[in-house]
Amino acid sequence: MEWMKAFRPPGDQLTPREIVAELDKYIVGQENAKKSVAIALRNRWRRQQIPEALRDEIAPKNIIMIGPTGVGKTEIARRLAKLAQSPFLKIEATKFTEVGYVGRDVESMVRDLMELAVNQVKAEERDKVQAKAAEAVEERLLELLLPGPVPGQEGEGESTGTREKFRAMLRDGKLEDRFVELETTQRNTPVVEIFSAAGMEEMDFNFKDMLGNIFPGKTKQRKVKVSEAREVLLQEESSRLIDMDRVVEEARRKVEQHGIIFLDEIDKIVGRDHGRGPDVSREGVQRDLLPIVEGTTVTSKYGMVRTDHILFIASGAFHLSKPSDLIPEMQGRFPIRVELQSLGAEEFERILTEPENALIKQYQALLDTEGIRLTFPPEAIREIAALATKVNERTENIGARRLHTIMEKLLEEISFTAPDLGEQSITITAEYVRERLANLIEDEDLSRYIL
Repeated sequence: MEWMKAFRPPGDQLTPREIVAELDKYIVGQENAKKSVAIALRNRWRRQQIPEALRDEIAPKNIIMIGPTGVGKTEIARRLAKLAQSPFLKIEATKFTEVGYVGRDVESMVRDLMELAVNQVKAEERDKVQAKAAEAVEERLLELLLPGPVPGQEGEGESTGTREKFRAMLRDGKLEDRFVELETTQRNTPVVEIFSAAGMEEMDFNFKDMLGNIFPGKTKQRKVKVSEAREVLLQEESSRLIDMDRVVEEARRKVEQHGIIFLDEIDKIVGRDHGRGPDVSREGVQRDLLPIVEGTTVTSKYGMVRTDHILFIASGAFHLSKPSDLIPEMQGRFPIRVELQSLGAEEFERILTEPENALIKQYQALLDTEGIRLTFPPEAIREIAALATKVNERTENIGARRLHTIMEKLLEEISFTAPDLGEQSITITAEYVRERLANLIEDEDLSRYIL
């Protein structure tokens, strides 16, 4: 289909330098990781320009990001997917460690990605038909408000004049609180719960859909306000105008050509010693994941989905293991490895102020809703960064996430009393930071529990 060939996510059109510049707006440092994911995203565009015979032979260059928690691994992958408008799924590899007990079938992540893509494309299509659906809803509301004579019967002209008056009132919002009788359809499906084993999620979906088709829908008259009826009718009309076959086809194309799966905590399924116990289980999980990463076809309720060109980005701290402890076949499917650096005081200062969603900007916006204007001089920001670094060194290093606990504790009193303070400006000085946090940080036992 020509309309599908013409589609290309705008992020794919960016050069690697432009992709890194976009990531810089939200993530501080980690230049090597940004460069690697920028090249991986650009290679997708390059692949689309190649003749089809060779295009299918080019496999995505999957990436392993190695680094401690809180240094930006997940954020890089998430922002990349948003930039490319790609279907994106973050899943922890540990979910697959106990299949049959509480674990999940590895193919479920592809089904989840397909479900996300269908919803994403459906939302895009709904936006496109919004204007047409709104026109149809207006006519249906007028029919509910003013049931007129059939065209051709006596009194049609008078009814048309009244209808136009009502149309003007409806557009002006003067009829929003008037009640109308709305007919809604309820699916009369019996309550049947299927406890499906791992790998049989599709049976659950298909069985419920089948029952829904066997038992006819039941109509019910409801008395609702015009404002509520508009929302219900808008959903109905939008669904009627959307071509679901086209939505599913486009969603499958987006998943197969542009999908990104982020496998977090992959180091937790790496076993260094081969023998009995959990190491065997971990290696088993790797072998289950291998076909998906290598490229296979997964059955979903929307049809078959190929995983050959889905980009996999794995991440892990690798404290007790290393990427070379992965089974050889898995190592071969993650050719790009990039190490992320631990964050220090200098990076924390930048994280607090530079990104578009910087932590200080978030707290300023939150408290501005109560009329409190917060100001952070540079020396106060330096003090916060220094204290966060100190806590990370003395306790567990959780990277930039430590800033959240520090900021919460620092602004606890102001956040609690903000509704009673009235409108005013408050400057958070370095002295105030030390007064609120220094004693807490010096007491190592307390800092372990509170920060």
